[in-house]
Amino acid sequence: MRITVVGGGIIGCAVGHELASRGADVRILDMRGTGRGATQASAGILAPYIEGHIDSLLRLGVNSLALYDAFIARVSEDAQQAIEYERSGTLHVAKNEAAAMELAIAARNLAHAGVAHQLMPAHEARRLEPGLSPRIISALLLPMHGYVRAMEVTSALAAAAMRRGAEIITASVEEICERDGSPAVKTTAGVIESDVVILAAGSWSGRVAPMTPPVRPVRGQLLHLHFDARPISRVVWGTDCYLVPWRNGALLVGATVEEAGFDETATAAGVTRLLEASADLLTEAPKARFDAVRVGLRPGTPDELPLIGPSSTMPGVYYATGHYRNGVLLSPLTAKLVADLVIDGRRDPDLELVRPDRFDL
Repeated sequence: MRITVVGGGIIGCAVGHELASRGADVRILDMRGTGRGATQASAGILAPYIEGHIDSLLRLGVNSLALYDAFIARVSEDAQQAIEYERSGTLHVAKNEAAAMELAIAARNLAHAGVAHQLMPAHEARRLEPGLSPRIISALLLPMHGYVRAMEVTSALAAAAMRRGAEIITASVEEICERDGSPAVKTTAGVIESDVVILAAGSWSGRVAPMTPPVRPVRGQLLHLHFDARPISRVVWGTDCYLVPWRNGALLVGATVEEAGFDETATAAGVTRLLEASADLLTEAPKARFDAVRVGLRPGTPDELPLIGPSSTMPGVYYATGHYRNGVLLSPLTAKLVADLVIDGRRDPDLELVRPDRFDL
């Protein structure tokens, strides 16, 4: 089966790798090279119980997180590359009584659902993370959460896909069309004929004619700071920012949420806001070296749920886009859902939550 994946971010590469692993003849197309869209400014947080404020999104996130250990092991083995991946938990912190009450309510809900967690006072939180600000008054630990280095896993997925026989092509996609009853992709490098086309171009999905998914770009700015030694040992999540510590002493501070169209400019206001918010959580943050600010355009949909499944208007065309802030978390599940459907004709119940035809697509 000849399959063309339009989009080389973490979703496109995950889908391409999974399809190639199941024997498909795969081409992955991207206009800028793999991982240069939303993925480049992703902190790689794996935290469905924080991000999953919508019931359907929580279900998808929990199901995808359950796949992550095996996903990382397989991708790392196929690519012959190490991937930094930790499940050391997230610490969601409160700096005022209103935020503390929200954590207490969240803890009760987690207890009712049988989810492992620990609600703790400030002194216990600072015992876990001594660098936390003295302004912290309570915290909620979710030990199953974690992070993965997003660009690292995307690079490994691309390498793993190629080792499984996939081809990666850097070219602009002009149109998805029909040739002899099958879908084809018209690019600046020529026309690629296929049996199946997967649209996984993130924020740019709506710019691929004649597709019209309701996906809009939402700008996110992410700071890279650096310490001589790791300042915290797990992801810390506050009201105004989150902190992700890498093993090499790097600290990611994210992320802004800005309706700025396709503008990928870093702004002084965004950087200032994140620096101030990080200092509110971590006392040593102002002493860190400032390495970089990265900007990505997250693909948002009207209901904040992705679009995964067949097009109702173009036979042989499937969507895998609109993952907004959860592309990294949902990548293993998305790859499995698409491959099960395209290769095996099997519709997972999770597909009912993300049907593209809910928007008449």
